[in-house]
Amino acid sequence: MTTRPHDALFKSAFELPEHAAALFYAILPPELRDLIAWETLKLEAGTFIGTQLGDRHSDLVFSATLGGKPVLLYLLLEHQSTNHPYMPLRMLTYLGLACERHIKKKKGGPLPLIIPVVISHAPGGWTAATTFGELFDPHPASVPGVARLIPSFSLLIEDLSTRTDEDLRDWAQSAFPQVALWLLRDGRDGEELLRSFDQWAAALTSVMQATNGMEAVAQCLRYIALVSGNVTFENFRAKIREQIPAAEEVAMTIAEELHQKGLKTGLEKGREEGRQEGRQEGRQEGRVGVLGKLLSLKFGGMPPEYAALIEAATDEQLERYIERILTADTIDAVFSD
Repeated sequence: MTTRPHDALFKSAFELPEHAAALFYAILPPELRDLIAWETLKLEAGTFIGTQLGDRHSDLVFSATLGGKPVLLYLLLEHQSTNHPYMPLRMLTYLGLACERHIKKKKGGPLPLIIPVVISHAPGGWTAATTFGELFDPHPASVPGVARLIPSFSLLIEDLSTRTDEDLRDWAQSAFPQVALWLLRDGRDGEELLRSFDQWAAALTSVMQATNGMEAVAQCLRYIALVSGNVTFENFRAKIREQIPAAEEVAMTIAEELHQKGLKTGLEKGREEGRQEGRQEGRQEGRVGVLGKLLSLKFGGMPPEYAALIEAATDEQLERYIERILTADTIDAVFSD
């Protein structure tokens, strides 16, 4: 199972241009969306490689032309599951790398327009900065003569936590991206997910009936299993058996994956605890051996009653006995507590 379930679900749901187009159309300013030639929208490579930066991955990057004009527009669609305190700076990096790649590809020429869009399902809603200027203290606009010398732009943040089921359905024309938005919004709240399932069961059925539908349903159910917890998923399976019985086999397979993962995790935890216990016992035995050898060297032997004391001693007592050997005149003085 993936270690980045939010990203995996989001990319799978919106990597098709027709799915992304419906989302962009719903959230971009009307005056901009009406200029975009949506039939030209196409997915671009989302990995930018910089000389000093290594690999940087944005979520999804699309290109399109504006109203029949030879003007290239990049729509950078970023997904955020947490409040990123420096999101405008992160976007500025993406914008710069996208421009650099465009220059290399086109051998110069004017830069493309790039519109950064963030789809957020951060717990509690988006509370981080939405403009580049907010990252500075003092704000560039508050210092005379500074604002025009500092990059200034805003992010288009779409916060799923503020959106209703009707909004999410309006944002996507196909069932899979609709369900993906619902799961991103509610998935980490198991109780809310169960409460809203009845309203989304029909959409899940539609996902299953589409091309590659079982694969998409499996991805949705696997996402639920990863983010909402095993107990919630078992409750969710009961809903599936009741309302979407055709998906029960997929749910059962994922439940078995969870079970096997739990067994593996438990086994690895047991092994680690065993190793730690073994290391602790090894340290204890080592100190006992050192103490016995030191006593024998200094006092010519060790009576059985003291050997028993050493075997039963705590770590702190052993440390104390070893320190006393340096100054004790008799073996009795070593053990005189």
